[in-house]
Amino acid sequence: MEIDALEPFLAEQRGNRSRLYALLGRLPARNRPIAAKTVMTEDRGSFTLEKLSLDLNGVEPVPAYMLLPKQPKPGRNKPPVIVYHHSHGGFYGVGKEELLRPAPYMQQPGYGEALTERGFAVLAIDSWAFGERSGRSESSIFKEMLWQGRSMLGMMLYDSIRAVDYVASRPDVDAGRIGTVGMSMGSTMAWWLGALDTRIKAVADICCLTDFHALIQDGGLDRHGIYYYIPDLLTHFNASQINALIAPRPHLSVAGIRDPLTPAAGLDKIEQDLNNVYRSVGASDSWKLLRYDTAHEETPEMREEVLKFFDRVL
Repeated sequence: MEIDALEPFLAEQRGNRSRLYALLGRLPARNRPIAAKTVMTEDRGSFTLEKLSLDLNGVEPVPAYMLLPKQPKPGRNKPPVIVYHHSHGGFYGVGKEELLRPAPYMQQPGYGEALTERGFAVLAIDSWAFGERSGRSESSIFKEMLWQGRSMLGMMLYDSIRAVDYVASRPDVDAGRIGTVGMSMGSTMAWWLGALDTRIKAVADICCLTDFHALIQDGGLDRHGIYYYIPDLLTHFNASQINALIAPRPHLSVAGIRDPLTPAAGLDKIEQDLNNVYRSVGASDSWKLLRYDTAHEETPEMREEVLKFFDRVL
């Protein structure tokens, strides 16, 4: 599609993106200063690991890992960046460490090693209630934020957007080539971040592309953590409409046909809806949903597709 013809679509997206962001609650200012402190630097063979403490939200420090590849991609002076979102799984003490030591439902090696070997830099933060931020329970954080007019998912996404602000400011990475990926809760974070932040040039979500209405019909609301739920969201958006805000940027989704977190009827609906959206803007090849005969786990085939996807589009 020609740029002039695409502009009305992008203008509508901008309005919808603003409305979606407003539903996330009373978030801190988008332009508040960010501070970063390097806690340590470590040689990990194929990459350099920086442990960081980031001031993103003004409420509490955000521990982070920044991985820099030793060998950049051929022909590139600076590496592209992948913003990695860790999963939930009840592993509150793990958080960003999953980048280095995968959860039991994920493939070895961790995405940190797999991506840096291919010349990508990687940033991962501890989300609220996880990793070095796991001193308070998910439910207590959710309840306090609700009293404050905030949503927990909104504050998680705010941190992720500000993490993009941080990584885009680094002179040692290619800020024009930023992708995002995650599994389970990390998958949800990846497609939400891609919908809200157009600096994300490619989205790969693993095993959590969930249609909200199909989840209700399947009696599956308790299959997702309490962080997942935003007041009044369904009055304004369904999952397809949120994911449509990623178009026409590349988006790969991989799912298990036996995954209770992503009812099949919901995958059918999202696939059809996004097929229509991407076709309407002449970008049919930029969206793909691949399904595998598995439950809530990353398979070797999924891992291969995700890595090939980032190699191709970034």
